[in-house]
Amino acid sequence: MNSSGPGRVVVVIPTYNEADNLAWVVGRLRAAHPDVDVLVVDDGSPDGTGMIADDLAARDPAVSVLHRTAKEGLGAAYLAGFRYALDAGYDVIGEMDADGSHQPEQLHRLLDALTDADLVIGSRWVPGGSVVNWPFTRELLSRGGNLYVRLLLGIQVRDATAGYRLFRRSTLEQIDLADVVSTGYVFQTDLVARVLAAGLRVREVPIQFVERVAGESKMSRDVALESLKRITSWGVRERIGRARGRKEAHV
Repeated sequence: MNSSGPGRVVVVIPTYNEADNLAWVVGRLRAAHPDVDVLVVDDGSPDGTGMIADDLAARDPAVSVLHRTAKEGLGAAYLAGFRYALDAGYDVIGEMDADGSHQPEQLHRLLDALTDADLVIGSRWVPGGSVVNWPFTRELLSRGGNLYVRLLLGIQVRDATAGYRLFRRSTLEQIDLADVVSTGYVFQTDLVARVLAAGLRVREVPIQFVERVAGESKMSRDVALESLKRITSWGVRERIGRARGRKEAHV
């Protein structure tokens, strides 16, 4: 691992109708980490989020904006942002929500952990992690979903669905982003599984996740259930593949 520092760092922030939050979140990030760049990926927000992002970029050379014409899902937005960041030569590429739920002031925890990791996750469900202003039902759904992921996919990550992350450039290059087809929230679990399958190291650090106070959440019960369906199909395929491999090995 690189012990001389992380190099050039950019945080990708996908947006759709986040006019009430974007300037506030970007301002906090730039204040907390002046050496970290920001890439806003806007999916054609009708509420003017893209124009706010352009104004931020015009006033701050560390802020860039990638405009997309359609809302195609969180994963699709991140993939576009990752490709942009890789082409721009960044060494570390991060993920952060635009609604303030991921506190920019805690980014240093992820940066510090990157010294001996290929992917760092800001985790709600490791000791020291927490959530604020969540109803019990949503916490139960998240904890249960992550337990299901661990059992079905056989991974040890406590918060595989988390969206506060830092990837090394080499990590994203090694897992072959061109092969990633998941576009919704299941994208987060997909990438964790790919990083682990590549034999790379994932670390989790505790964060405090704060429920948004402005704008509408993009997460719903239906979205969560759809993600679990996709994870189930992956897990079943993987178990069948392993069973076939064991059978062939004994022939």
